[in-house]
Amino acid sequence: RKWKKKALNAPWQQGETVLVGIGQGYLLTTPLQLAVMAARLGNGGVKVTPRLTRPRADSEPVSITKGSPDQDPVPESLGLLPAHLDLVRQAMTGVVNNPQGTAFKARIKTKGQEMAGKTGTVQVRRITKAEREEGIRKNKDIPWRERDHAMFVGFAPIDKPRYAVSVVIEHGGSGSSVAAPIARDILAEAQRRNSAKPGILPDGEPGTVPEAQQQVSKPKTGKSRGKG
Repeated sequence: RKWKKKALNAPWQQGETVLVGIGQGYLLTTPLQLAVMAARLGNGGVKVTPRLTRPRADSEPVSITKGSPDQDPVPESLGLLPAHLDLVRQAMTGVVNNPQGTAFKARIKTKGQEMAGKTGTVQVRRITKAEREEGIRKNKDIPWRERDHAMFVGFAPIDKPRYAVSVVIEHGGSGSSVAAPIARDILAEAQRRNSAKPGILPDGEPGTVPEAQQQVSKPKTGKSRGKG
């Protein structure tokens, strides 16, 4: 609301809340933000900070972000209700592992390495009322630059997540048939290499927040600096 008033000098409409809730309207994200979101959902609502690395001559990764690359930040709860997180995680598990899920064909079949996720189809063009009445054209029938983006976000393994991923294929079309298989291959290979240390938190079970953090952590709010 504040962003729209400041940037466009226009009031917020009730219908825009619905659009933002499904990722449309003024909401914009980067692939990295989507991966961070998936990680926070997978780990039980704990704040994680991504790091960018680059290879050295001896093939060892070097952190190019501030701070020591070997020192993990203290885990911080985002203050999300466990019941809400459980509902979202169950839904993401069903998307991939339920036969009726949109990404069922892209599931990881190895027991104990299954992934959870969400497919997405990102509309990049305006669909007119006339086209909706006549029938929306399929991606293959329109120019490449007007085709939907294919998207998938997810984490694995489901029980004790260690990896999160986001895949965005520009004008790729379907998230379930294009982006999800790529995410599956990435998460399956990451688990095969087993390169990450067990768990994602220094204290307690993976995917849990230390009791002290649960008591003091609350959601933070602030002014929006831009779209989304």
